[in-house]
Amino acid sequence: MQTKPSHILSDSKHSGDSLAITFAPLLLSEAYALADDRANGAIVVMSGTVRHQTDGKPVVALEYQAYEPMALQIFRQIANDIHTRWLDANRVVIHHRTGRLELGEISVLVAVGCPHRAEAFEACQYAIDTLKHNAPIWKKEHWADGSSSWVSIGACEQSGEDC
Repeated sequence: MQTKPSHILSDSKHSGDSLAITFAPLLLSEAYALADDRANGAIVVMSGTVRHQTDGKPVVALEYQAYEPMALQIFRQIANDIHTRWLDANRVVIHHRTGRLELGEISVLVAVGCPHRAEAFEACQYAIDTLKHNAPIWKKEHWADGSSSWVSIGACEQSGEDC
């Protein structure tokens, strides 16, 4: 199976940031290492995974698509916002998968390194919440009964659902 090259952008205001959309599997250890800095007292990592059901309906897989140039621009804005709001934030990592993902696979990783845990938690939550609301990323849920349906991540946030 051919894979599309990763699209990585690291031109946020802070050169240590890592922003990517990729078909390649996401690794917790890689996100952690990219967020690591000697000035950190905390690194908070949020890992979104493919769960087995949505609203009680069995899911067998998810498929993600993104309008990559705009999604990466949103990731860059999120990172810049974090560095503006949490001045001591050292590193921001935002990586999102595209393509078909099976149960248990990681679809999104967000990691933020800061001197203190409170700001790292706040910045990490800001990043994932803003990504889900603003990034042009869609997922197709594949159900156990053979049916499927597309869901905009932004639509999940607007409806109050945790997609």
